[in-house]
Amino acid sequence: MLPPDDQLTLCFAHVAYRFSERYAQRGGKLKHFEVRSLEELEARLPEADVLLVSGMWRNHLAAKAPRLKFIQSISAGVDQYDKAVLAGAGIRLASAQGANANAVSEHAMSLILAQARLLPQARDNQVKQHWRGMIGDLTQREDELGGKTLLVVGIGRIGGRLARLAKAFDMKVVGLRQDPSKGSEGADEIHGMDALHAQLGRADIVALTCALTPETRGLMNAAAFAAMKPGATLVNVARGAVCDEAALIAALASGQLGQAALDVTAEEPLTGASPLWAMPNVFITPHTGGETRAYEGNVLDLLEANLPRLRAGEKLVNQVV
Repeated sequence: MLPPDDQLTLCFAHVAYRFSERYAQRGGKLKHFEVRSLEELEARLPEADVLLVSGMWRNHLAAKAPRLKFIQSISAGVDQYDKAVLAGAGIRLASAQGANANAVSEHAMSLILAQARLLPQARDNQVKQHWRGMIGDLTQREDELGGKTLLVVGIGRIGGRLARLAKAFDMKVVGLRQDPSKGSEGADEIHGMDALHAQLGRADIVALTCALTPETRGLMNAAAFAAMKPGATLVNVARGAVCDEAALIAALASGQLGQAALDVTAEEPLTGASPLWAMPNVFITPHTGGETRAYEGNVLDLLEANLPRLRAGEKLVNQVV
């Protein structure tokens, strides 16, 4: 059980997000502190009853947190947490699923538009003070989205909103999800994930919005890229490990994959040795799809919804453990 409010301590752990400041601004009354590094977290975690964390979490920390009862993950993905370790330590876990749904779906749509309208190239030309002339080669011009087919791999909150955004651009949307009976979320068609290879060849653009699970790790492998329509576009706002990165690079280099817009990579930060940096048909954003000025508030909403549920022994919002 959580201690009474006057004895409860929150720990906010993130390298950049301003949870402590936002919590105070919204009138939060619970005792709290903020750490910016793993070293600080290890030193101060024994003081915390509730922890807000994402990428800074390490599973060995569970043994160093005698007071910890609840982790409100800052991220929607929870693959960094060993659920058996947390359960054994009596630590509950909830994800931040939904907190970044608007941000990530809008980011994915922005990447689709950027690639179609050649915005990365325009920015490069601006830096070089180069005014590009009109293009005769149809394959090198900007494109329109109307009538194109978008395959959304992982229709959920993010993928469903992306589907609705794409429909506003007159795109045809095909969705994949583990259980198609849960609904299409605005897509024109919905299929199971086992239909991936059958649907890849139909898509002009493939957007990855699925969670990273044992089933989706390496989902986009050499066979999947070979099944895509030649010259198609890949957008990844899921997790880097959903793609076999060597196969991705090979498909881009061969031209089988026309272009890719990546908010995530297998290793983050992306190493300087990666060929992805220099590939002219790749547009990279540094895993910022979920970042907005509203993000801290969205996660704090989840925390404040879950604390009374913990006390009442009820199921948590986005419960994982």
